[in-house]
Amino acid sequence: MPEPSPYLETLTLAELRVYRERLRTEEERTSYWRRLVHARIDLLEATGTADGSLSLTDLVRVLGDTGNGQGRHALHRVRAAEPLPDLPALAEVWVMPTDDAGRVEAVRRLRDAETQLTGYRAALHRRIDEATAELIVRYRRDPSSALSVLGA
Repeated sequence: MPEPSPYLETLTLAELRVYRERLRTEEERTSYWRRLVHARIDLLEATGTADGSLSLTDLVRVLGDTGNGQGRHALHRVRAAEPLPDLPALAEVWVMPTDDAGRVEAVRRLRDAETQLTGYRAALHRRIDEATAELIVRYRRDPSSALSVLGA
């Protein structure tokens, strides 16, 4: 049974819905960058060389395999007209190595970035869960308030 959140009780229902949607949007942006970092790591590790050359067959295998037998799926909510999300403080990891030592260092930096993104994403999930629980508490308290989402 969800418990009310003391941190969210001051928000109106409309503000709570907006807050939760902003968290979901931020989680999508973070997940997008995390997938890009993973793909970059996979490419650098698959090449094994500084020049990064891969055949088309190898490229399809590397970017299509998740390592656990499941394939990667296309992004569901990316629209071509939208600008790419920002990746603050992580741009320095997006370098093209010129030798094997540079490739190893690039992978290390990317793994550090992935760790940061994973931690941030986990925190977002906790807040989304808290906001969702607060919505459930309020809807149970006043079921007719759920109809306001429909414009009723």
